Amino acid sequence: MAFLRAYRFPLILLAAIALGSVIGFVLGPKSAVLKPLGDIFLNLMFVIVVPLVFVTISSSIANMSSLKRLGKIVGWMLLIFVVTGVVSSLLMLGAVKMFNPAEGVNIALEEPEEQAEITLGEQLVQTVTAPDFRDLLSKERMLALILMAALFGIAVSQAGEKGEMVARGLSALSEVLIKLVGIILWYAPIGLGAYFAALVGEFGPQLVGSYARAVAVYYPVALLYFIVFFTLYAFLAGGGKGVRRFWSVIPSPAVTALATGSSVATIPANLTAAAKLGIKKDVRDVVIPLGATIHMDGSCISAILKISFLFGLFNIPFEGIDTYLTAILIAVLSGVVMSGVTGGGFIGEMLIVTMYGFPVEALPILAVIGTLVDPPATMVNASGDTVASMLISRFTEGKEWMKNALKENA
Repeated sequence: MAFLRAYRFPLILLAAIALGSVIGFVLGPKSAVLKPLGDIFLNLMFVIVVPLVFVTISSSIANMSSLKRLGKIVGWMLLIFVVTGVVSSLLMLGAVKMFNPAEGVNIALEEPEEQAEITLGEQLVQTVTAPDFRDLLSKERMLALILMAALFGIAVSQAGEKGEMVARGLSALSEVLIKLVGIILWYAPIGLGAYFAALVGEFGPQLVGSYARAVAVYYPVALLYFIVFFTLYAFLAGGGKGVRRFWSVIPSPAVTALATGSSVATIPANLTAAAKLGIKKDVRDVVIPLGATIHMDGSCISAILKISFLFGLFNIPFEGIDTYLTAILIAVLSGVVMSGVTGGGFIGEMLIVTMYGFPVEALPILAVIGTLVDPPATMVNASGDTVASMLISRFTEGKEWMKNALKENA
């Protein structure tokens, strides 16, 4: 009974997803009729995520005792994001050396659609700023929103006594929004079950086609990284207790990401999970939203898969230290740097094609692979933000951070 009480909501979610998958398998494309139920859940999450991100980040920074602590959190965060990106890339590199994802595959190359050219400077401006306040209030401008929230929090902090009232108001509003997230999540079993039914019904046939081998390589590796390496990270962060507590809270964000295919839509569930883990508010409110835009271990794994797939498709040996180092560099750039840029997925694919000299006709092939591996990739991407927050807590609070959090909440 104690187990059922502790894991009741995750078990309900998993049961709903299993039921949705069976319905999608049985009904096939007809299961698309259930997609609106999933869209309702996704829209609710996207509506709440913009005010939630702005309020939580600005509140955390405004209530920090010192901006030096913000620098410490961000420094450890960037280091951990890069290290985990390299680790995930190395794991897939070993997998594709054992199992060539393009073996026996014969895919006709097609001309890609014309893409509007944009300079690096223009891309940077679009990524970190918005031309109007109303444009800032959009999930499409998440990095710009995060930057403005951070600047607003710093301004409140520097306003002294006059800013204290604003800081308290932000803190209170943050708590209210978290409660609202909890209310929305009660609809999650219906929404996620419907989404899985539509996903299985739509993409099921493609999983057994020309890309089946690539999918068969990616899914087990992503699951291995999710289970084994996240357990390792949780152990490094909090020992055995850290592992147990991590796996007690991660199912909800994981299945939300798996079904919706959106790290941004998973931010509310991740913030709730991080709070249950005892991660301090200033850590989770900075790391989780930023991680949703620039921390993509699952994308690092898929980048290595895409590179090795093209090598096999064009009968080029995928070997040599230079080739491997370049692949890891591209994977980390795609998963940690370019993921925060508008259209970062396409830019990462362009980087693969241009750096290795593949023809541009290879771009649609990479796009198809990206679509097929997107659900587990997003699950790894989003769930990695929570375990990264645990590691950051370990290095900023000390090895007793979890025990201290339990005492504070007692």
